[in-house]
Amino acid sequence: MYSYIRGILAEIEEDAVVVEANGVGYHIFTTGQTFSHLPSLGKEIKVYTYLNIREDAMQLFGFLGKDELRVFKLLLGVSGIGPKGALAILSVMTTDDLRFAVLGDDAKAIAKAPGVGVKTAQRLILELKDKLHLEDAFEQTYQQAEEPAREKAKGAKNEAVQALVALGYSSSEALKALNGIEITEETDVEDILKTALKNMAFI
Repeated sequence: MYSYIRGILAEIEEDAVVVEANGVGYHIFTTGQTFSHLPSLGKEIKVYTYLNIREDAMQLFGFLGKDELRVFKLLLGVSGIGPKGALAILSVMTTDDLRFAVLGDDAKAIAKAPGVGVKTAQRLILELKDKLHLEDAFEQTYQQAEEPAREKAKGAKNEAVQALVALGYSSSEALKALNGIEITEETDVEDILKTALKNMAFI
């Protein structure tokens, strides 16, 4: 029903925001990650939304980025996880962190979300492993690059992950070590690995 709502950030509540658009105040539940990137009150904001319809209520859930909305919808498809559970997960970890945890079979990291037990986290990993992909974890890094450079960067990062796994690191550790490394068209796999191995000391 609503793809997004653009308006003025009117109120910030404990677990939701109110966005005023065309004289209507929309009450939108959101995540801790979104809260950390909100503009000041009175500033314009664009929120990508999901409308949840129940027998007793209609609830809006919203996010500043399309990726968080997409992952939220994927979480809703996992048996045993409703909108509030999906929000809880995305409040304690970013979408990239979730990808790292799913691809690295790290159920304990997911289970840190309030109301999400280890069994639910394991089921989430099982159901989402084929729907969350490595290249998506770094998509924000590549968006501003030209297509050939973007594809080359993705290929180099994938090779680096495979090399780290071959060295004995878990997929989750490899992904975390690579997160944030700036890659240009001139960056090769060896350079990425050197930086990643330095990052391992801080994981």
